[in-house]
Amino acid sequence: DDSGGGAQKVYFVDNDADPKGKAKDSFHQLFKLLTKDSLINSMVLDVQGREVFVPEASEDYSIARFSFYDLCGTAKGAADYLAIGERFHTIFIEDVPKLQFNEVNLVRRWITLIDALYECHVKLVIHAATTPEDMFQVDLENEHCDEVFAFDRTRSRMEEMRSEGYLVKKWVGYQL
Repeated sequence: DDSGGGAQKVYFVDNDADPKGKAKDSFHQLFKLLTKDSLINSMVLDVQGREVFVPEASEDYSIARFSFYDLCGTAKGAADYLAIGERFHTIFIEDVPKLQFNEVNLVRRWITLIDALYECHVKLVIHAATTPEDMFQVDLENEHCDEVFAFDRTRSRMEEMRSEGYLVKKWVGYQL
């Protein structure tokens, strides 16, 4: 069940029960529906003198789309993610992989990203390889590291961000 508990499905997973590509097609269709065929452009946010690239944004509707690697594949911190969350009330993130313990920088950035977007009450729409429950699995040797405990909170927040109660919360970013 990937329905998110509300009327709108916000978490799309490629899996054996879903023909390859169907989840991603639905993810893209939802982006198109919510942006109402408005102009989609790339843009740059100025964050404390640094530039944060936004590959696709509807400025009319304050909605942006990123890939996982756009957000977590390069050095970004909480200030970058908060700037994104304060600028866009809805953020689409595609191609979220199953994370491995040896990808600790990706794991840490994802944790920081989810914390920032949660703080701003951003509506998050995700296309992923797996469910939040299975997104980060570690072996017994590494089960007591800080990232494992932090990811439990992230997983819980990702689940809450799919709930109807969260989806009706007021966004705390700024309106232009």
